[in-house]
Amino acid sequence: MKRPLDRRLLGRALTRLANAGVEDVLAMAPEPQPGGAGARRVGLTGAPGSGKSTLAGRLGLHRARRSGGRVAVLAIDPTSPKSRGAILGDRIRMDDLEGSEELFIRSFASRSASDGLTDNLPELLDLMDSFDFDEVLLETVGVGQAEYAARTQVDSLVLVLPPDGGDAVQAMKAGIMEVADVYVVNKADLPQAPKMAAEVRRIVALTHRDGDGWVPPVLLTSTANPSSIAAVSDQLDRHFDWLATTGRREQARMGRRKYRLRRWLERKIDDAIESQPASFFDMPAEQQVAGVLDALVQL
Repeated sequence: MKRPLDRRLLGRALTRLANAGVEDVLAMAPEPQPGGAGARRVGLTGAPGSGKSTLAGRLGLHRARRSGGRVAVLAIDPTSPKSRGAILGDRIRMDDLEGSEELFIRSFASRSASDGLTDNLPELLDLMDSFDFDEVLLETVGVGQAEYAARTQVDSLVLVLPPDGGDAVQAMKAGIMEVADVYVVNKADLPQAPKMAAEVRRIVALTHRDGDGWVPPVLLTSTANPSSIAAVSDQLDRHFDWLATTGRREQARMGRRKYRLRRWLERKIDDAIESQPASFFDMPAEQQVAGVLDALVQL
C-alpha cells in the first residue's frame, strides 16, 4: 500500500535537486529502481503554439482518474533571462484546468540544458519513482534537438502538432518524425486539421518501414472533445504493452544511463572552462584541452 503523498516534502526535494551542482547531485540523487520498477514515463514535445501544455494536463487528468494511480506532470519552460527561473507559462495553463489538484504539477526552468530538457532531469525522474508515482508526463520546451534527448528519458514519446504546421512537418521529416511513438494533430476543430493529419500519415508510412511491429498512430485531438484525449491514452497503453512484450523498455534504460553520464561530464567541462583565467584562452588549442582535462580531475 502506498504511503500518502507529501506534496510539500516532494516539492522541497525537487527544488534542492533541480538547483544542485554535479557534485551535490552525485550525493543526493536517489538510486534508480531495479528491473522494471519505476513510473511509466510519457514525453510530449512539439512546436510552440501546438497546445501541448493543455493536452498534457488533460491527458494526465484522464489517466489519473481512469487508473486511480498517482500521476505527475513535469513541464520544462524556457529559462527566464531576468530571474533565471521558469517563465511558468505551462504551469499557469495546467493550473487553470478543472480538477488539476488531482495531479502533481511542477515546472522547471531549462537552465543550462540546451536540449529542451533541464539540468538533473534523470535524477528528478528517479525522485518521482521514490515517491511512488505510477506515471510521469514530461513536457519539453519544444521541437529542436529536444526530441532526441527526450527520447532517451521516456517510454513513449508523443509529438503534438498544430493543424497549420505543414511547413514545420516538412522540416522535421528526418528528425522527430522518425522517433515519435504517437502523433497528435491538436486543435482538431480547426478546418486545416484533417489535411494535416493526412500529411503526417503519409510521412509516417514512408519513415517507418523497418517492420519492428509498431506503427505510430496519427490522432486528431481537441480539448473540447474528451473522447479524443481518451483515444491518445488508449494508444499509449497499447505502446506500453508493446514495449513490455518486446523488451524494448529495458533496452531504453541503457540510453538513459548514457545520457545521465554525458550530462554530468558536460557540466563538469563547463565548470572547468569557466574556472580558467583569460590568459588560458590565448594558449594553443592542445594546451587548452590538456588544461581542461587537468581541471576536470581537480574538480
